[in-house]
Amino acid sequence: MSDTEAQKRAAGEAAAQLVESGMVVGLGTGSTTVFFVRALAERGLDITCVATSRTTQELGESLGLAFAELGETRTIDLTVDGADEIGPGLSLIKGGGAALLREKLVWEASRRCVVIADAAKQVKVLGKYPLPIEVVAFGHKTTALRICDALSECDIGVAPRLRTKDGQPVRTDNGNLIYDAACGRIEEPAALADALKSVTGVVDHGLFLDLADQALIGAPGGVVTLEP
Repeated sequence: MSDTEAQKRAAGEAAAQLVESGMVVGLGTGSTTVFFVRALAERGLDITCVATSRTTQELGESLGLAFAELGETRTIDLTVDGADEIGPGLSLIKGGGAALLREKLVWEASRRCVVIADAAKQVKVLGKYPLPIEVVAFGHKTTALRICDALSECDIGVAPRLRTKDGQPVRTDNGNLIYDAACGRIEEPAALADALKSVTGVVDHGLFLDLADQALIGAPGGVVTLEP
């Protein structure tokens, strides 16, 4: 196992220890979250899970975890999820796994959100990782032009690129498309978040601001805990 994988595993296993029987738990999506889900299943707790993607739910069900749909349970007690970047104040870029909308819906329905990641995900300024933007498929090329305008308003002079795989557009679990904006640096995340959300056709974006309550970062010396 590489150092990065070991860090992801350490963070995921540490997060699993935060869960108690009787909780409703949100399960994120991504490679780090896989370690969390496996460690959580091994504990054999009496919990109900809410998944942020079909992939995560399929993994959890294969390990014996019980699931409910978002809105079928009381408030989610704890959601644990990964991130593509962790910036100052636990500002995040998420959506590399194309589950950003469902992730944000689950996060916003949770009492507490903990982000888990390897050390390389921590950055001083968000933006090196391309920002995912989920859009409806109808008229998406027109929407992309409007996204360009929103980026320009925030002094980001890049054009978003449609995410593809094997020559075909990537579809989210919601049937939407993903555009990625290689911003480089996002000096004012809140302003960009507002500008993107105001674009008709944009369903949501991968800026998760003021949502994370804690971060567990796998590091060479062990797991480091960060607060906003």
